[in-house]
Amino acid sequence: MNSEIFGVIVQFLVAIALSIPLGNYIAKVYLNKPTFLDRLISPIEKLLFKISGINSEEQMNWKQHLSALLTINLIWFVIGFILLMTQGLLPFNPDKNPSMSPDLAFNTIISFVVNCNLQHYSGETGVSYLAQLWLMFLQFVSAATGMAAAVTLFEAFRQKTTKTLGNFYTYFIKSITRILLPLCVIVSSILIFQGTLMTFEGKDKMMTLEGNKVEVSRGPAAAFIAIKHLGTNGGGFFGTNSAHPFENPTYISNMTEMIAQMLIPLAMLFAFGVYTNRRKFAWMMFGVMTVGFLCLTIPNVYMESQGNPMIEKLGIDNSLGAMEGKEVRIGSAASGFWSIATTVISTGSVNSMHDSTMPLSGMNELLAMMINSVYGGVGVGILNFFVFVILAVFISGLMVGRTPEIFGKKIEAKEMKIAMMITLLHPFLILVGTALAAGIPSETLSTLNNSSYHGFSEMLYEFTSSAANNGSGFEGLGDNTPFWNIATGFVLILGRFLPIIGPVAIAGLLAKKHFVPEGSGTLATDTATFGSIVFAIILIVAALAFFPALTLGPIADYFSTPKF
Repeated sequence: MNSEIFGVIVQFLVAIALSIPLGNYIAKVYLNKPTFLDRLISPIEKLLFKISGINSEEQMNWKQHLSALLTINLIWFVIGFILLMTQGLLPFNPDKNPSMSPDLAFNTIISFVVNCNLQHYSGETGVSYLAQLWLMFLQFVSAATGMAAAVTLFEAFRQKTTKTLGNFYTYFIKSITRILLPLCVIVSSILIFQGTLMTFEGKDKMMTLEGNKVEVSRGPAAAFIAIKHLGTNGGGFFGTNSAHPFENPTYISNMTEMIAQMLIPLAMLFAFGVYTNRRKFAWMMFGVMTVGFLCLTIPNVYMESQGNPMIEKLGIDNSLGAMEGKEVRIGSAASGFWSIATTVISTGSVNSMHDSTMPLSGMNELLAMMINSVYGGVGVGILNFFVFVILAVFISGLMVGRTPEIFGKKIEAKEMKIAMMITLLHPFLILVGTALAAGIPSETLSTLNNSSYHGFSEMLYEFTSSAANNGSGFEGLGDNTPFWNIATGFVLILGRFLPIIGPVAIAGLLAKKHFVPEGSGTLATDTATFGSIVFAIILIVAALAFFPALTLGPIADYFSTPKF
């Protein structure tokens, strides 16, 4: 077990160590400074802009940024919706997978467009290779969408006073060509050498040790898995996601996928510091998020490593920890670490079944998504955290009698109203959705694998994962029904785009304001004290909004479990 804990620590430290230089590189990319990929990538980017007829030099205000963002996402949704409903009739389908029903196609395509990848189908049997390739394309563009939105925030705080925030399409294309794609080549190459599949052949027939013939699904998994983690998408090529040996065959591949999903969210924090020349503020954000991450991670690693006391009472060896729903090649400690990393970062990929984790581990996984501002997804993690920074600046200013301002821009009523609406939207979507599911038993009870408290947790988890654009699930839930497909589909849409629209609007409004030089009376926002205030506000909001629901679910589940 000590070696497993050591492996977890190494994964986390390596992710941090790699994210700092990557953050510097990302800042250079968005600032149009020279990088080592210029000669290779610049001609490709110029060709793309020439073909599309887009003027990459044209400056956009925040409204134009959002208009471009929403328009291209709508186009991808329409194309994907039609593709999934007709995939059974289209080529590149060696396993003859059928077309999706309208409600499942709606949920699936929305989920991939919004960077959630909440899969109500089983990966290898649910979609054709053609559909998998389109979903892989969406994993690139949905991640780039979040990153481009974040850069508008960067630009708003880099300029003293401005009405324009760069060009959305430039940020979007560069996110793919210079960041996501090169990193995917590296990660997918490592995975291939570790044994992850990368083929376009159909199912293979194999003989089991018992002498039975079985058909085993294959496919271009390595490329899909690389972007699912680097883009914090999370959708599994196979139904069991990264618990599947063809997705995640070794401990090295597990470490690679774990580091990959943490890499860009961490790097974007440091990129913000370099881009805006506010490195201390970036370290403040990193510090607050890391404290929150460790407060959730350490208990999960401990609880999963200790195992289920009921198993130990039966006289069964429990030294490996709580191994139900976990892979021996990965172990309980690494699975516990992954369960929090994938929920705080909004990746949503799993290397173990969260439905089988200890009750309070499940609570921490829920809390990670409910807080939704610890590291977060690529780009949108900073946007979510930024909303709490606005709240902290306003409250702190009132407490010490200073005008609320950040980076020389005053926070006024309009910005506060937007921030409060976005803050309250997240719990509203989760709690209303769960209440709706609990209030229509004819639609939901038959889909639950567990009754009582754990069954409630399964419903709560599904809507929390949807609202947080996470995609993981308490997979005891039979979620491929019209109710779950449609209800979570609308939560996915609102939970993705409104939290992007709000912070970008605030950034645009602040950018236009007169710049006031910081002086001795300015509230310092790059200190540990201010970070503590942000952390406290996040905790208070999460506790007030979600503690009653958690009490009905995982907490009640914990106290109802016999203790020996």
